[in-house]
Amino acid sequence: MKNVVITGTSRGIGLEMVKLFSQQGHRILALSRNSAPVADLDLKNVDVLECDITREEDLQRLRLFVEDEMGKIDILINNAGAIMNKPFMETNPEDFHKVYATNVFGVVGIIQNLIPFMNDDAHVVNISSMGGVQGSMKFGGLSAYSSSKGALITLTEMLAEEFKDNGPSFNVLALGAVQTEMLEEAFPGYKAPLQPNEMAEYIVNFSLTGHKFYNGKLLQVSNSTP
Repeated sequence: MKNVVITGTSRGIGLEMVKLFSQQGHRILALSRNSAPVADLDLKNVDVLECDITREEDLQRLRLFVEDEMGKIDILINNAGAIMNKPFMETNPEDFHKVYATNVFGVVGIIQNLIPFMNDDAHVVNISSMGGVQGSMKFGGLSAYSSSKGALITLTEMLAEEFKDNGPSFNVLALGAVQTEMLEEAFPGYKAPLQPNEMAEYIVNFSLTGHKFYNGKLLQVSNSTP
């Protein structure tokens, strides 16, 4: 049994990952601003904690919960994300800050609070996007989102280097199109080739074994554009 922490579990890929880890017998701490979707499932070995990763007080509550109830973390999946589709000239600094608060600063806060509970066999998986990959096709209106996801990729590489001697492994997955609510927000009417449960299965398997083969690596998980 692994102790797993997942952010952004109220819908889409995050919710499906909670189901899969539970089915496999692992212990999960599901984090989201809305705990009801997971709590209502009443899954085995699943704890639910309402947590806004952009709020310091919520991060402190999370740290105390892990210290008191879990003791250690084997896998952390930073899945929570914020998106905004707005022309660049209409996107003000507050808009950028709102997106970065979740996609970058929130991830920093989660990792800084939880890394004391991880050993050198633990694995941190950050969920980025193909839109954040240098040289990939870009789409107008996603300047805040795509640039934040690019920052997350570089952050992952830096953390892998900094903790390579005695800390967890860090890897980042740049996801392509998956039929989630977030995709519908960015590309209304677009039909993706993958469903959330399919991508969730890939991420779950990677989180359990990927650190044996990779550290500080970006893996592009996409068979289409966007």
